[in-house]
Amino acid sequence: MSGKPVTYKDSGVDITAGNNFVNLIKPLVKATSRPEVLADIGGFGGLFALNTAKYKNPVLVSGTDGVGTKLKLAFLADRHDTIGIDLVAMCVNDIIVQGAEPLFFLDYLATGKLLPEKGAEIVKGIAEGCKQAGCALIGGETAEMPGFYAEGEYDVAGFTVGVVDRDKIIDGSCISVGNKLIGIASSGLHSNGYSLARTLLFDRLGLSIHDTFPGSSESVADVFLTPTRIYVRSILNLLKDFSINGIAHITGGGLLENVPRILPKGCLARIHTNRWKRPNLFSVLQSAGSVERDEMYRTFNMGIGMVLVVADRQSEEIIDRLKGLGETAWVIGDIAVSESGQERVDLVEGE
Repeated sequence: MSGKPVTYKDSGVDITAGNNFVNLIKPLVKATSRPEVLADIGGFGGLFALNTAKYKNPVLVSGTDGVGTKLKLAFLADRHDTIGIDLVAMCVNDIIVQGAEPLFFLDYLATGKLLPEKGAEIVKGIAEGCKQAGCALIGGETAEMPGFYAEGEYDVAGFTVGVVDRDKIIDGSCISVGNKLIGIASSGLHSNGYSLARTLLFDRLGLSIHDTFPGSSESVADVFLTPTRIYVRSILNLLKDFSINGIAHITGGGLLENVPRILPKGCLARIHTNRWKRPNLFSVLQSAGSVERDEMYRTFNMGIGMVLVVADRQSEEIIDRLKGLGETAWVIGDIAVSESGQERVDLVEGE
């Protein structure tokens, strides 16, 4: 056999581009550092020295997630600087519900062809999400896999580790009848329900990514690429002064599936759907596909990103604190006895 020697770059993997990408993201990563981080990016593993003196009996809490088909809208809009915030949010919001402070984060970025500038935009969002959550971006992996992804497409996954004292773990076991449900506003769809949303937007409504969204002055891209809200700092602030009996992150499965995950046996969560302002986008989507009520509440967050279960006597003070922290929140329901014995949600249309 003869001919020109074949290189890795000839097969589609550009190691030099990878090195350039690492150089672009180093300052972004450094900006998220915490005192416990022991090494710069580039090692085989991220090093983090847990300050055990801060905890009586520390328990590590981990979480992992992705962004899902929201990425399809990012590809269409060619907008990649906020997807990383979504990635961090989906992970850290999952562990804060157990009272865990996020300590560090790692990411995995896979693409067919690595474009360093685009990759840096993605990591810029990840770094911003880490700063919002107070955790350090201590490592990650970038995989260039020619032929595996469509041109211009990529996937991302995230991983976080946090810590909580064992006796401060929030697991829902303290929830009791008469407790109030506080809903904290979402920033939009967050990162769930996009497969249905895309069908409704593009097939039923016939919109394109840069069209103006009905009832809004913003484009479809502006509305549906709004990053997922990160609730970590607000909830950590609450935990300093209040007892929270349970927290549910309203992700895939919506209010109907996520709230029951924290309920003790025999409890029912009554949620009054008229007690918060539902963003217009949900009404537009529901109308576009004649989507049934329960399907909406099982697929989308319907304007509620987190649900806290608290004692009645503290509910209004917690609402006031959340407002002072820049959150919008409402008492949206209460805990009652489940006559069926099953942990579930009842949606109540009126008062």
